[in-house]
Amino acid sequence: MIRRRALVLAAALGAPLLVAGAALGQGDAPAPDPRLAAAANQLALAHVVTGDEAVDRTAAEGLAGLSLALAMRTTVEPGPPVAVALDVDDLSLLTFLYWPVTDTQPQPSPQAYVRLNRFLRAGGVILFDTRDGDVAGLGAPDGTAALRRLAAPLDVPPLAPVPQDHVLTRSFYLLEDFPGRWVGNPLWAEAPANPAGDPAGGGFRRLNDGVSPVLIGANAWAEAWAVDDRGLPVYAVGRGYDGERQREMALRFGINLVMYVLTGNYKSDQVHVPALLDRLGRESEGRP
Repeated sequence: MIRRRALVLAAALGAPLLVAGAALGQGDAPAPDPRLAAAANQLALAHVVTGDEAVDRTAAEGLAGLSLALAMRTTVEPGPPVAVALDVDDLSLLTFLYWPVTDTQPQPSPQAYVRLNRFLRAGGVILFDTRDGDVAGLGAPDGTAALRRLAAPLDVPPLAPVPQDHVLTRSFYLLEDFPGRWVGNPLWAEAPANPAGDPAGGGFRRLNDGVSPVLIGANAWAEAWAVDDRGLPVYAVGRGYDGERQREMALRFGINLVMYVLTGNYKSDQVHVPALLDRLGRESEGRP
């Protein structure tokens, strides 16, 4: 398991997270940003600042709602969400970035992309949300062009729609879909290895404990997760009971996502445990 995931797991289990440069084997490296060090120590979820105040506020409210659900339903208790300015902030202590896509957000600098690629190679995960699932496929303007512009300099593997047997469907809850404020749009992740071996860029599969470095969708997840200061939903999702059920499933997807980021393919590995135990039992008895 990579060092970043080992650190966040240690924090999740209550072990102290050492953030000094020496503790991370960085010698005399500059001290980390106290704000981001605190976020790492608290397993805080992070979102990319887009420059659009409404979108950035929604991202913060969404991660606050997801953090509240995590604290209430799991042993993970994230700190307050943190906003990340890609051209300024060091990403090395973070593990997960929610990146809402807008047409107007400026292109990050070349130095920012160096940090982003280093973040991905070290085990970080980015969820790109184009937030246009209500118009996707209807011929209306969508976030595809903006996403391509923003993601083009990133070193990512080939992507494919998440299949029904993906570990994201069972990392905490059992899921069949990944709704947000919108529903019915695919979630894209690293393409599975083909029988001849890993696809181009498939080294991420080995580097990142089986976790896709990039996830892409259009379902406006932050809007479905968002809560105000009283813990009440900010945005309407669907109508009546069906809408509240959709919001619940959106929260379950968010929880699955965070558990997937933190634990990798642990759940997938568990599928093989009965077979392994049976084999060990047969071998201990001298049976083939």
